[in-house]
Amino acid sequence: MTDLEGDLAQQLKLIGIRGTERQHRFHPTRKWRFDFAWPGALVAVEVDGGIFKGGRHSRGAGIRADMEKLNEAACLGWRVLRVCGDHVRNGKALDW
Repeated sequence: MTDLEGDLAQQLKLIGIRGTERQHRFHPTRKWRFDFAWPGALVAVEVDGGIFKGGRHSRGAGIRADMEKLNEAACLGWRVLRVCGDHVRNGKALDW
């Protein structure tokens, strides 16, 4: 768990969001996981860290892998919110 994920987990707990699953495996054959998920509602949150520091989510191979994962999720009916550190810190992730 990254610090950002820990921060968001704490925020969700403080405002009383229940039923949150961490590292939820959503695909029947791939090992993909969501950082946070509410399977009954088919809603998930992915926390993308390091986007301004050349992290995995901002390099070609990582972007392509994220596209595949999120497109497969959409085909399975999931709504996935992607948030970055700023969204966690300023509360926007909770608003969404």
